[in-house]
Amino acid sequence: MSRPLIDFGTAAGDYARHRPGFPDVFFDHVRCYGVGVAGQRVVDLGTGTGTLARGFAARGCDAVGLDPSPEMLREAVALSHAAGLSVAYVRAWAETTGLRAGVFDLVCAGQCWHWFDRPRAAAEAARLLHRGGCVLIAYFTYLSEPGTLGAASEAIVLGHNPTWPLAGSDGRAPRFAADLTGAGLAHVDTFELDMAITMSHEAWRGRLRACNGVFTMPPEKVAAFDADLAALLAERYPEPLMVPHRLFGIVGKKGDAQS
Repeated sequence: MSRPLIDFGTAAGDYARHRPGFPDVFFDHVRCYGVGVAGQRVVDLGTGTGTLARGFAARGCDAVGLDPSPEMLREAVALSHAAGLSVAYVRAWAETTGLRAGVFDLVCAGQCWHWFDRPRAAAEAARLLHRGGCVLIAYFTYLSEPGTLGAASEAIVLGHNPTWPLAGSDGRAPRFAADLTGAGLAHVDTFELDMAITMSHEAWRGRLRACNGVFTMPPEKVAAFDADLAALLAERYPEPLMVPHRLFGIVGKKGDAQS
């Protein structure tokens, strides 16, 4: 499978400023699987601006974040420094990390598993983990059921980019569990948590500009989309916005019998 021909670096600034990172409730929840415990060695595949790597580092983990985009990694480094956190960032692909085998307690991937060559990424995760280590695939998605702000905003995206294939996501991807079992990992659990987060007009516009259905368009079309979204918000959605989101995760484990 070929790698996606998308330059995420063009949206790195909006990613860093406006895409909400994984909230505290997410990190609290995954601890019930023994994930994110202080002292664990964590590698975050497709780290982007480092939201998972920083979250685990803040909880005492030794975190490494990998991403192929230099622009994303620059934002990740800046955000880690601003938070006073030590995270090692490396430019690498999820499928070929170049890291030592069998030394990590956790391999995680947030908001990105669908972009990977998934069987190869799952095999690489299994290689990186020691016996008993865990893999965590996670998403934090705004919801777009009919009548929601998400649906109204995506209608504008589709007006400017009618071939965008990822509209209407419910934030769930249970099929990815098969990627883990295909790599010999045990499927421990699949979970979801729903919540609403408060956003300003500026933050929501930035969040949508950091959507792959938008930032892949030419700059003039991005500007036209942003103006249309600003007009919709001013007309129909007073601040503060309460935007429904879904946390979704899949937890796998490398068993004692696996090499």
